[in-house]
Amino acid sequence: MLLTPQAASSQLPIVDVARRNLSASQRRRLTRQAPIIFSLYSKNGSNVLKRKHPFSYRTQIHFPSKFFLCRAKFADSELDGSFSSRVVPPTLIAAEKEEAKAVLTLFFKKQGLSNAVAARIINKSDLFIDHLVSRLHSVHKSRYLVGRELTTLEIRDALIPYLESLLEEHGNILADVVENFPDPPIKDKPITLESPPDSKKVKAVSRVSETGPAGELRPQVIYLMELGMDLEKIKLITRRFPAFAYYSLEGKIKPVVEFLLELGVPKSDIPIILGKRPQLCGISLSENLIPTMTFLENLGVDKKQWAKVIYRFPALLTYSRQKFNTTVDFLYEMGLSPEDVGKILTRSPTIISYSVEDKLRPTAKYFRSLGADVALLLLRCPQTFGLSIEANLKPVTEFFIDKGYTVKEIGTMISRYGALYTFSLADNLIPKWDFFLTMDYSKSELVKFPQYFGYSLEERIKPRIAAVKESGVKLLLNQVLSLSSHDFEKALKKKMKKQLTDQV
Repeated sequence: MLLTPQAASSQLPIVDVARRNLSASQRRRLTRQAPIIFSLYSKNGSNVLKRKHPFSYRTQIHFPSKFFLCRAKFADSELDGSFSSRVVPPTLIAAEKEEAKAVLTLFFKKQGLSNAVAARIINKSDLFIDHLVSRLHSVHKSRYLVGRELTTLEIRDALIPYLESLLEEHGNILADVVENFPDPPIKDKPITLESPPDSKKVKAVSRVSETGPAGELRPQVIYLMELGMDLEKIKLITRRFPAFAYYSLEGKIKPVVEFLLELGVPKSDIPIILGKRPQLCGISLSENLIPTMTFLENLGVDKKQWAKVIYRFPALLTYSRQKFNTTVDFLYEMGLSPEDVGKILTRSPTIISYSVEDKLRPTAKYFRSLGADVALLLLRCPQTFGLSIEANLKPVTEFFIDKGYTVKEIGTMISRYGALYTFSLADNLIPKWDFFLTMDYSKSELVKFPQYFGYSLEERIKPRIAAVKESGVKLLLNQVLSLSSHDFEKALKKKMKKQLTDQV
């Protein structure tokens, strides 16, 4: 139950919907409709529904008439497979809001805004921050079900693509969109985030919207819609990659889609894959895709797992062999076996996107300076190597040094629990450390079991520690947190019984 995501139970209520109705004056101002898709879950959590919420304002800024605040549930797995749910604690919601603000700040800064301007926008955007948190709960619902908090990296990876899609859709008025969410923005002097779309993008988007004499869309557009894409999604992809509008159905799109389906990719995943990497449709199957896959299989990628590999990182199939060889050579250099390299490429194909000289090698050098087992860390948590040394890694090291741990002990901790450095200091490590000081355990317990930081403070750590203290016995930290509810209660009773026997 430590970190392995589990599928959400269809018996659990996942999302509560908070509705914001349009005023009568707003309804009268409707001029035309443009669907925006929101994902939500039915009351019993059994179905993911795709709802289109049309709304248009006089400025032609398209927005949904409703927004949704998700209330995720946690669940502890019982021996009989049943689940018990709880509402996400306010402390975790508050922490996630701060993480969402940090991601949004970084995103605005990358668009050229200053710290001051970005902060001003975010200070006026509480409802939009709530909306971002609701997306986290929707995307990572299975993590909440097992009482697992998201890492900073997971939060960033969930929100950045969504923010990029909003930038594609709203362009230079994105700041106004964020400030006025969920209402249409009031345009005075919008903050410019990007230049107006070029003529190639305009023509490409217009092409996918064109209809024939009978009002029918182009065959490739109809085909994509039959796969589960809506027209707005196709337009969004086209804005980002205009060449997509010119791919023929029979010559490019359909062969690639049918090939993916033959690999075992579910039909429902096709729109997601093409949305992430539409360039796949422009690559020759016989001359590029299939040879690339064969090449990767020779490097150790599990050919039975191609459906999952492509879903996780569709861009993998668009990299050059030189790039693959450079990364794989580095992994061999770090002491990984061919079998381990294959496991990494299969489970975490995004490692191919990291620059060896700018990212992987400096990060390996840093972890080696701590005495960490770099090969083991790469195998267990390769995403750690995508973090910034200055912004992410060094602050965590300094935190543990400040708490009295030696460099050697820190190296042992990171070797045992690779995800340790992916957690936020302010929202995870610090509050959990503060509570640890009240738990009557020695600091060495965290060296033995750094996985402590991966459990929910409110949903797992505090209740389990309270139960241990109430019983009057002592369990290893590992036993307290890693056991299932059933096994934990069993261990407590056994320890209490032994204690009574010893007293007699």
